[in-house]
Amino acid sequence: MLPSIELQLINKKVKPTAMRLLVLEILYKDRNAVSLSDLVSKFERAEKSTLFRTLKTFEEKKIIHRIDDGTGSVKYALCADDCDDMHEDEHIHFVCTVCKNTICLNNIKIPSINLPNNFKLNDLQIIAKGICDKCNS
Repeated sequence: MLPSIELQLINKKVKPTAMRLLVLEILYKDRNAVSLSDLVSKFERAEKSTLFRTLKTFEEKKIIHRIDDGTGSVKYALCADDCDDMHEDEHIHFVCTVCKNTICLNNIKIPSINLPNNFKLNDLQIIAKGICDKCNS
């Protein structure tokens, strides 16, 4: 297990239980966004509710962010190390139409949106779809 994973949980004031460490390790190793059902298939003996609570805790503590990529299943990916209380992951997400992976494109920022007066933006996500570099090789 990666030594910094436990320290990251401790720094975010999250008790580093075995399941939390395993879920975070999957997110670090895979680097693709994962859904609850992805985790259930990886941890056949774990309770679905435990995995769901783990994801919710990570989201509340700004360790991961939620992605609605249009597939009908919410996905979760790691936040940037400097994610703060604003919890703004203002980058584009890419969905590969071949392998179906959802990938954070952290270096491609979402442009600012100027809304009309009296409009309040709660969430903005840009999803790009195409073929990822692995499938395109």
